[in-house]
Amino acid sequence: MLIDEIIAGRLQALRKGKGLSLEQLAALSEVSKAMISKIERQESSPSATVLGRLAAGLGISVTQLLSEENAEAKNLRRLKQQEIWRDPDIGYLRRQVLPPEPSSGLELIEITLPAGARVSYPSWGNRAYRQRLWLIEGQLAIDYGESRYELATGDVLTFGVDLAVTFDNVGSEACRYLLVINQG
Repeated sequence: MLIDEIIAGRLQALRKGKGLSLEQLAALSEVSKAMISKIERQESSPSATVLGRLAAGLGISVTQLLSEENAEAKNLRRLKQQEIWRDPDIGYLRRQVLPPEPSSGLELIEITLPAGARVSYPSWGNRAYRQRLWLIEGQLAIDYGESRYELATGDVLTFGVDLAVTFDNVGSEACRYLLVINQG
């Protein structure tokens, strides 16, 4: 199944499962009703920022919009089995290294952010969780609420999604980082 099909199906199923109309989700996520409808009909591929807003509006993680519902847990997860999603606007690349484990909520996500690219996410509000970011290569500035963190290769930052967060590649090359999330 193609990633746009997965996103469309998951978005619609999650929205309807929560009893939300297009209008209600638009209000909760600050994404237009027209854009949500286009995504659900596979007429548009959402950007990373739009995915983040939709996930926050639904009170779920971005992973839940990008992964099939019944992803099977395995001891060995080969590179070719790790789902990849690319932001159609800025080329942001997201690889689901490890989907959320049912028992712990632990998941691993590798992100490649092109030089000069910036991605902003709203606060997740009452569904907030903590995450750790390990910058594998490059330079990255993170605005977390009112705080700004300048990271260099090898740095680790722990922060939540309780405040708005922006990832800003301030370097001249792509940066790559690993997000370790624990929602358990």
